[in-house]
Amino acid sequence: MVDNREDVIDYVPGVKAIEPKDLMSYLQVSDKDVDTNTVVYRILFKAFKDVKRADFVLCNTVQELEPDSLSALQAKQPVYAIGPVFYTDSVVPTSLWAESDCTEWLKGRPTGSVLYVSFGSYAHVGKKEIVEIAHGLLLSGISFIWVLRPDIVGSDVPDFLPNGFVDQAQDRGLVVQWCCQMEVISNPAVGGFFTHCGWNSILESVWCGLPLLCYPLLTDQFTNRKIVVDDWRIGINLCENNKNVTREQVSANVRRLMIKGETSSELRGNVEKVKRHLKDAVTAVGSSERSFNSFVCEVRSRIETKLCNVVNGLETSRSD
Repeated sequence: MVDNREDVIDYVPGVKAIEPKDLMSYLQVSDKDVDTNTVVYRILFKAFKDVKRADFVLCNTVQELEPDSLSALQAKQPVYAIGPVFYTDSVVPTSLWAESDCTEWLKGRPTGSVLYVSFGSYAHVGKKEIVEIAHGLLLSGISFIWVLRPDIVGSDVPDFLPNGFVDQAQDRGLVVQWCCQMEVISNPAVGGFFTHCGWNSILESVWCGLPLLCYPLLTDQFTNRKIVVDDWRIGINLCENNKNVTREQVSANVRRLMIKGETSSELRGNVEKVKRHLKDAVTAVGSSERSFNSFVCEVRSRIETKLCNVVNGLETSRSD
């Protein structure tokens, strides 16, 4: 635990200097506040313990995008970067919520004019923040599709949007409880992604060439935000340290992301560079394809070795 430390952490192999605020949320909790008996912590601690004993580790990333971190891991055990791992034409629902088809609503809208807003399938957002985001989207004047799970605030808080929000948005904003994300963000009308910084959402957004407005909520999303904003420079922060979300802030940053200008142009140029790495990695000669083939060969080799050992053991026992 970081125990509220503020010093830069620059001694982790393969990791550039990082501030405590950019660590995973479960590492930002002080010792006196952490409860190691919760289900989440038990799962996390078990995962960290189990991975050290794994024969292989497969990572949903690309070698060229995280070379230092991957090289440090690969020096310890067999780690294979085989990303991006997702379906461009998904036929399997990613949530139990009913999916809305946004195709008709997007039809005819100008290229790059719509902001896609989604905070994923798990994380919760406070009602106050949802209200400020809602007003900010209206103030921005930008068209949007907002994925709002019925339990986004909590299962016991059914009414969390400001009164009259949907009517005020009219045909400029569409609110749905769930949708096929890749289908929506790959639509030419969509020009940006307001995200919680889940890793899958980041990779999908890059694949579709969309810059990101970042609002991390928990776990690895804070570290992912750093990669997106500080390292790859393909996104901007919604607010500093995720505190004091205001409608004015939301509006201003939505416009920075979506309206053509120096910031938006720079972000889009950088996204294209990162996108190229993703696309190249999954070609027949790409790093992820080679990495996956190496993994398969190594698995086969180990299986054959074990089978030979079993056969030799049987033959030895028979001769005895």
